[in-house]
Amino acid sequence: MRGRHGVGSTGSAAREAARPAATGRRGAVVAALMLSMALAALDATIVSTAVPQIVGDLGGFSVFSWLFSGYLLAVTVTLPVYGKLSDTFGRKPVLITGSVLFLLGSLLCALAWNMGALIAFRVVQGLGGGALQGTVQTLAADLYPLKDRPRIQSKLSTVWAVSAVAGPGLGGVLAAYADWRWIFLVNLPIGAVALWLIVRHLHEPQRDTTAHARVDWAGALAVFACGGVLLTALVQGGVAWPWLSAPSFALFGAGLALAGVVVLVERRAAEPIIPGWVWRRRTIAAVNLALGALGLLMVAPTVFLPTYAQSVLGLAPVAAGFVLSVWTLSWPVSAALSQHVYRRIGFRNTAMLGIGTAALILFAFPFLPYPGQAWQPTLLMLLLGAALGLFQLPLIVGVQSTVGWAERGTTTASVLFCRQTGQTIGAAVFGAVANGVLAARLGGAGDLDSVTRALDSGSAPEATRRAIAEAVHAVYLGAACAAALAFLVLLFLAPRKFPVLTD
Repeated sequence: MRGRHGVGSTGSAAREAARPAATGRRGAVVAALMLSMALAALDATIVSTAVPQIVGDLGGFSVFSWLFSGYLLAVTVTLPVYGKLSDTFGRKPVLITGSVLFLLGSLLCALAWNMGALIAFRVVQGLGGGALQGTVQTLAADLYPLKDRPRIQSKLSTVWAVSAVAGPGLGGVLAAYADWRWIFLVNLPIGAVALWLIVRHLHEPQRDTTAHARVDWAGALAVFACGGVLLTALVQGGVAWPWLSAPSFALFGAGLALAGVVVLVERRAAEPIIPGWVWRRRTIAAVNLALGALGLLMVAPTVFLPTYAQSVLGLAPVAAGFVLSVWTLSWPVSAALSQHVYRRIGFRNTAMLGIGTAALILFAFPFLPYPGQAWQPTLLMLLLGAALGLFQLPLIVGVQSTVGWAERGTTTASVLFCRQTGQTIGAAVFGAVANGVLAARLGGAGDLDSVTRALDSGSAPEATRRAIAEAVHAVYLGAACAAALAFLVLLFLAPRKFPVLTD
């Protein structure tokens, strides 16, 4: 890297930007990154269809939702920590540590003797999953110059999309024809291969870490505690207890107090886990907020569309899954082609084109006829995937290209952290919206989960199906507003031209 167009960089970042990030057999390293990404994506969804078998074996039905929440919380709150550690000590040791933690957690999950132990071991998995997600994306930028980054990022997007969609099906097959413990054991050979490839073929140059030897462990603990408390309040609020209840008030109050502690600790730290420049630089702040809005809007199709397809369209679970999965076909293709667009009109304008189109598509969903045909939401999902491919990848490639090696891990982690947090907030907010619409249409009878269970048993009338359609329509309108918010953030906050470091 020779220079910077736009804002200046810190001295350490400028020095680190001039040296290569990684050497070795790049093809083998990319294969390891794709395997690691597949593990992280699979593990977020593979457990869902095996819950009946797990609960039947271990019990603990009242707390089984923590199989997902515990993993999500651990991944989300550790992203900033791993990002800073990878900038301090290098990507390789962080990725190896994360892989070992993930595999250890997988083995322990397979050996779990009750639901409490399984939840605890899922948290261990999540501690490793946070390292996998953030470091894989950072290494992808390290390995390729700017002009080639869309190729590797589109590969990772494809792996993520296919794994996320295939996860529930694979989990169901393993639970039905083998044993639910194989859901976790299958990670071991795949992860071992990825770990061996990283150890054997990824070589980072020797770096002088004396200037970065101090690790902000107090800040890491404060970030972990604050994120854990606030995300727990969002994940469990309205589910385990009412929103307007003592547990909710207590958790949100504690979370806000811990947020103040984070600010105080980070302002005094020499090498903070979440440095202030992540939010002071317009480009990074804008991308953080825009991808937070992306996480928010993604909840509408991923969580509510399968319910809509089964309850309103009357599709079988497999067919309903196909309606959702079509966006995994168009998203990677659009992401791979986005380079031809942003090279002409820039990162910001390409992302605005994508998210503006996505807002129109999401806004069109409530105008679908009732009950409608399956091809109608399928077409919208295909178009939505193409629009979001134009939105997400240019922002990730663009923001990674505005920083040097010594800041890239922190920058990438902050982006992924905001997207994950957006998804958590979206699940809470849109869940409340859907349940509120249902309560208004059905005279206060039940929530979305209880109504869809009644539909599965064949006992719900036509009015209930219409109520579900209206509830999902309201969620999609909310998702359209989130997309519009992302558009406005890019329009007013992001610079017209990203201050890219030249290769």
